[in-house]
Amino acid sequence: MAPNVTQSQKLLKSPATWIFFALILIGLGAFLAGLSGGHPERAWQTYLINFLLWSAIAQGALVFSAAMHVTNARWSGPLAGIADAFAAFFPFSFALYLVLILGKSHIFPWLHQDLGGKEVWLNFPFLFTRDGIGLLLLYGFGIVYIYYDLQLRVVQKESNDRIRKFIFRRWNRRRLEPRLIKRKMSIFGVLYILAFALVLSLIGYDLIMSMEPAWISTLFGAYIFVKAFYIGLGGVIITAAILHLRLGKDSAFLPTHFHDIGKLFFAFCLLWADFFYVQLVVIWYGNISEEASFVIDRTVFAPWKNLAWIVFSVCFIAPFIILLNKRIKTRPVLMMLLSAVVIVGIWLEHLLLLGPALSHDATSLPLAISDGLISFGFLGLMVLAVHFFLRRFPEIALINQQIRVKDSAA
Repeated sequence: MAPNVTQSQKLLKSPATWIFFALILIGLGAFLAGLSGGHPERAWQTYLINFLLWSAIAQGALVFSAAMHVTNARWSGPLAGIADAFAAFFPFSFALYLVLILGKSHIFPWLHQDLGGKEVWLNFPFLFTRDGIGLLLLYGFGIVYIYYDLQLRVVQKESNDRIRKFIFRRWNRRRLEPRLIKRKMSIFGVLYILAFALVLSLIGYDLIMSMEPAWISTLFGAYIFVKAFYIGLGGVIITAAILHLRLGKDSAFLPTHFHDIGKLFFAFCLLWADFFYVQLVVIWYGNISEEASFVIDRTVFAPWKNLAWIVFSVCFIAPFIILLNKRIKTRPVLMMLLSAVVIVGIWLEHLLLLGPALSHDATSLPLAISDGLISFGFLGLMVLAVHFFLRRFPEIALINQQIRVKDSAA
């Protein structure tokens, strides 16, 4: 028997929702205070870092769901459903992207530079338009994929929720067989995965690499979308662990689920480090001044040298050693803590990539309390978006026998 939706929504109701609203307001206040202060470029730097980080978590999480469906990987179980919830951040991500227009003079140092012929590609109207179109395509494919995925996962019964009522009416007008729904899911899942690789490569080139217009790395695009999938898995693990602890016996998550996604998390930890190392080695062997200066600034000179080692240790060395232990991968709390540490490490990695270009004369790391407050604001926005989705479609986080019946029938 499928779980009662109303009862499930009560289980997922968080008494601390107001805390995350408060975090959003605090983050907004810190950002506005930074803009009105003496160094607005610092506030925009933190804004860009957080936009890239939290958008990548949402984008990477949904790739996990799409990849599990396309490859028919049944081991993921409810984890793929949890990954769907991160798509609720897509509208916020696109809105946050549009806000970058207001800070273009602080975010893009090349606007007033002689680019030596690169003006055809690096001009703001063209850059902003192509990235915006790319994000619209990516998010559009993702939302359509989820629309069909929910038809398989959600119990279609009477509900007082307006969003569920609206969706159910559309589903009932055009009833599709599970086999046809899965086929459409596969189509849009593949489209989303392809768009994920292409659009995130473009975002990496335009919003990160362009900060140093002379620097070139053909591997950088792949590095960006591998990193996004890495932290997307971390977001799924954290959410699943929290739900497992909160729902108890009503949770659909088993130790085997955490063990399996822990192995995938471990694999992408290795892949991220491999891309990190391969870029470094190629640039070192080539020893081209335009490329080498980018690495030297971030690995040799203060204050960035120590940060580079912190990033490598937090995002690779520590997860590599810890995840060698099989038992740790089956412990939700430990996996949640490790994933959170990795996400913080990737936040610092974004600072390492962008900081030297946006904070030229920094003698110490450009970090302040306001950076943390702005980041907490983005965290609150992400939590509320995911929570909004789970409250309306709680079946994806609970044991749902109806899903198993549909799968066996299909």
